[in-house]
Amino acid sequence: MTPRPLLLAALLACLIAASTHAENWPGWRGPRGDGTSSEPHVPLRWNGTTGEKIVWKTPIPGTGHGSPIVWNDSIFLVTCLEDRLERALLRVDARTGDILWQRTVVKSPLETKHNLNSYASCTPATDGRLVYVAFLETDGDLVEATNVGRSRKVNSGQMVVAAYDFDGQQQWLVRPGGFISVHGFCSNPVLFKDLVIVNGDHDGDSYIVALNRQTGETVWKRPRAHKTRSYVTPIIREVDGRTQLVFSGSHRIASLDPKDGSLHWEIDGPTEQFVASMVDDGEQFYMAAGFPTHHVMAIRPDGQGNVTDTHVAWHSTESKCYVPSPVVAGGFLFVPDDRGTASVYDTATGERVWRDRLGRHFSASLVTAEGRVYFTADDGIVKVLSVAAKPELLAENPLGEYCYASPAISAGRMYFRGEKHLICIGGER
Repeated sequence: MTPRPLLLAALLACLIAASTHAENWPGWRGPRGDGTSSEPHVPLRWNGTTGEKIVWKTPIPGTGHGSPIVWNDSIFLVTCLEDRLERALLRVDARTGDILWQRTVVKSPLETKHNLNSYASCTPATDGRLVYVAFLETDGDLVEATNVGRSRKVNSGQMVVAAYDFDGQQQWLVRPGGFISVHGFCSNPVLFKDLVIVNGDHDGDSYIVALNRQTGETVWKRPRAHKTRSYVTPIIREVDGRTQLVFSGSHRIASLDPKDGSLHWEIDGPTEQFVASMVDDGEQFYMAAGFPTHHVMAIRPDGQGNVTDTHVAWHSTESKCYVPSPVVAGGFLFVPDDRGTASVYDTATGERVWRDRLGRHFSASLVTAEGRVYFTADDGIVKVLSVAAKPELLAENPLGEYCYASPAISAGRMYFRGEKHLICIGGER
């Protein structure tokens, strides 16, 4: 073979290898919905203040805590233009950071919310053809809040779910149900076959709803018994010979059949409200969340009906976790505490094998790649730990601004949605 064909063959092999490892980050917590990345060359060290490893840094109009998603060379995220009362979807060029388009999805009065929430907290989802997004639309009316410690008024409204193509053209917009919560709105769409599934837990007639991905038409809608706000994004797994949509909320941990919303199993409690998403390791599901009490639990997936007394493998109340979601890696469950501490649990026994303070406060959920776990504190300091029973601190990286959103990983880069900018960090090639 002549040198030129050899060179072409080598280049082709490199391209094939790169495409094999590169994976999109198409929704909340990535391709598996659990914060895990299978990519090599993920960034380990950077400095957003000095510019070290910063590929680009783009100002984002408006405000929001919704995390970015990535599909090939496109990034999608949401924002709220508060002065114009507009909630919008943006498409950003992943190569350059240029904003390619911005579309207003909802224009309505700003809702009442918790001071750590935002008016644009949804993480979109995409199947590579359409992008799905959810917001709260209010008319400005106030009603008495429920499930609160003191009397106060709160906005009522409608959940809005919409689909846009990659050119920014709206394909459909629907209002599948009401929504009211003193803490505001955040519901991340989850894709399954031809469905878009959205959690509507709130302080009213709660529900979880599945919409037709092409039309937005309601396919099934399951009421939630306890009518209590929670913000958990379900995960979907093939386990125990069944497709299970698993999530906590409404005083329950539940597994549903995502095809029709029917119940596989449920566990009572263990508390009232939940935010963090659940994770699994193929053998057990893990829940780390809760308010007013805090819980970490391992649950066997092979139950039917109410399995409260039979399928909790272990249960800990040692970690004060609520908002940020955990990750499973190397036989360990890494649990972030909102107050800035981190715990490591042995997934087999439930023993807490390590605990330390890593930051001032955590809102962002964890991600893991290449035997590392990334903890993003609200002040923008990202600490990288090794996966071990007693983790080693591998790096401490400032973003240079506050950050409440969870990062995305794709094609060897990390993307952080800071308080003011979308930041692209280059990998370790």
